[in-house]
Amino acid sequence: MNSFGTIFRINIFGESHGKWVGITIDGCPAGIDLTESDLLPDLERRKPGAAGTTPRKEDDAPIFVSGVFNYKTTGAPLTIVFENNNTRSADYESLRDTPRPGHADFVLDKKFNGYNDYRGGGHSSGRLTVALVAAGVVAKKIMTGVAINASLTEAGGNADIEAAINKAIADQDSIGGIVTCNVKGLPVGVGEPFFNSVESVISHAVFSIPAVKGIEFGSGFAAARMKGSSHNDALIDDSGTTLTNNAGGINGGISNGNELYFRVAIKPTSSTPQQQNTWNNKSQSVEAFTVKGRHDLCIALRVPVVVEAITAIALADLFLNRTGY
Repeated sequence: MNSFGTIFRINIFGESHGKWVGITIDGCPAGIDLTESDLLPDLERRKPGAAGTTPRKEDDAPIFVSGVFNYKTTGAPLTIVFENNNTRSADYESLRDTPRPGHADFVLDKKFNGYNDYRGGGHSSGRLTVALVAAGVVAKKIMTGVAINASLTEAGGNADIEAAINKAIADQDSIGGIVTCNVKGLPVGVGEPFFNSVESVISHAVFSIPAVKGIEFGSGFAAARMKGSSHNDALIDDSGTTLTNNAGGINGGISNGNELYFRVAIKPTSSTPQQQNTWNNKSQSVEAFTVKGRHDLCIALRVPVVVEAITAIALADLFLNRTGY
């Protein structure tokens, strides 16, 4: 439910408006250099602040609870927590009667018989991605020589990100986006056929990021309109380098030594300033509804570093499965 991985195994915990959010990493190799300051650059990238992002700001200061001694990982479970301080829970008091359109309020209430923490989305909130980013930093340290980079390449259907954000602000409505991720330096042979293919494991992990609605590797859906002779990537040397990269660096579920390349579709933030309609449990009717709280007009702005982190987590697990602990 809240765990992912086999050897490099993470367990995420906490709620959006609870005291803490955090993550425990089991299977982290011993002897890795690690301090709280190592996490700060990626955590800073995830924070709001740019136009189109939420005004809710947390310090996001990581606290090592276990698994680190004398600035080295010990091999014991590594637990990292973040305190929630900037919450406004009163904004969510009405959610028992009026589940927000597009959010998980309705299904969470039904699944957990009304006992779920509904404030700010509770355990399903994007707030918990701060813990994923922290685990991603640790995962990146395991794979020396591997570079993972993600960026927002499209927002609201526009490659001009700034123009798209300005229009969203003017329209007072949320927009989605496309995040592109590239992995360089991944050796040949990472991944397994079928259920633990590189695509399978990365996709599983990526879909744990709230707001992700699609993923494609290499030429992706465009491959359906290509012919085999043009889609095939011709080998040009004995190291496996290919002339093109329609496969996205993966053949048969296994890394082929070329650049791993995929794109992720991020939906518009469900919490939009626009008035919507939703079911009211008290009145037993559909009523006009406006979302309260502080939200991103374009959550995709903050997703690239989370995609990098979750990719690192997935690949670190596959990497350790290949090389042994």
